[in-house]
Amino acid sequence: MTAADAPHCKRLSLLGSTGSIGEQTLAVVAAAPERFEVVALGAGRNIAKLADQVRRFRPGLVSVADAAGAAELRERLGSQPVEMLVGSEGLEAVAEYPADLVVSGLVGAVGLAPTLAAIRAGRDIALANKEVMVMAGALVLREVKAQRVALLPVDSEHSAIFQALCGQRIEDVARLILTASGGPFRSWTTEQIAEATIAQALNHPNWDMGPKITIDSATLMNKGLEVIEARWLFNARPDQIDVLVHPQSIVHSMVAYRDGSVLAQLGTPDMRTPIAYSLAWPRRIEAGVERLNLAQMNDLSFEKPDLKRFPCLGIAFEAMRAGASAPVTLNASNEVAVDAFLNGKIGFMQIPALVGDVMERISVSAVKNLDDVLGFDRQARQAAQQWVTKFYG
Repeated sequence: MTAADAPHCKRLSLLGSTGSIGEQTLAVVAAAPERFEVVALGAGRNIAKLADQVRRFRPGLVSVADAAGAAELRERLGSQPVEMLVGSEGLEAVAEYPADLVVSGLVGAVGLAPTLAAIRAGRDIALANKEVMVMAGALVLREVKAQRVALLPVDSEHSAIFQALCGQRIEDVARLILTASGGPFRSWTTEQIAEATIAQALNHPNWDMGPKITIDSATLMNKGLEVIEARWLFNARPDQIDVLVHPQSIVHSMVAYRDGSVLAQLGTPDMRTPIAYSLAWPRRIEAGVERLNLAQMNDLSFEKPDLKRFPCLGIAFEAMRAGASAPVTLNASNEVAVDAFLNGKIGFMQIPALVGDVMERISVSAVKNLDDVLGFDRQARQAAQQWVTKFYG
């Protein structure tokens, strides 16, 4: 390799460093220290894990949830020099820190403001925080265009579509086909699903994810959110997007073209592959994942999702078609519902019941700016909390 061929050492800021995406991102970074430098980390309350990350990657700035967390982190780090900030201001500072790429790996609406801050600061974005596009897709794309930054998808499904579109004309696309594993309850009856426990819902058959995303995968809401995200990322019409259940999680998504061709991206179900692709883009690097043995791939199957057993997916499609504030309401009410389920306040099938009820009761309105988004988000969360209190105390 000549000096001209040597890879540039890319500076990374990471939002959500102690979560599932954050940990796997740092695993990819650790395997290629000559390619990446971690300059800032944004986390929440897992101070022990964050302290280990700071000691290993030595960022210049870290953000934690509150002052108590900052004090604990300082005690754990001793004399190691690092700037510490807290709360939402800290996350935005991490997002704006001088870097070549910001990995947006937070979960939920909390990631919207710092991701927009990173874009406005001129940072390229590796986006794993799907709620950002669900809540404010048009607003985010407007800022991306204005700042002329790259927006690179990290979710395996969107990364697959991004790769399958490479070198193709968007006007030749007939359909985007997102695949879904079907989650832990794919073969369960409606009655069995209604009795599902928290532990059962968290037992995903293929993927290692955090609790919120894992529950969303069990309800298929995760796929619904990805459908809305795909609509914005790839400038697709709602009627161009399909979902197929693919239990093996080998085909990560597909693009069907008007000439009858279907291009698919395959790989083992390991998030390090799409993470590595987004970090190194437009290059490809070793991701440390197991290689596919195509000779053993003789049982790949696909089926249509059952919207009666998994109504969240249908509700999400309705929100996408309605547009405007509907996806904001969808996401906010779902976050409240999942939190209530994980805390034992509601049953599994009350998740779609809560979301559907809130969606029906809150009218769809135009969204012009970030304040509108945050206002609709607060309204939906309040309605969802009232639903939990009314029916379950």
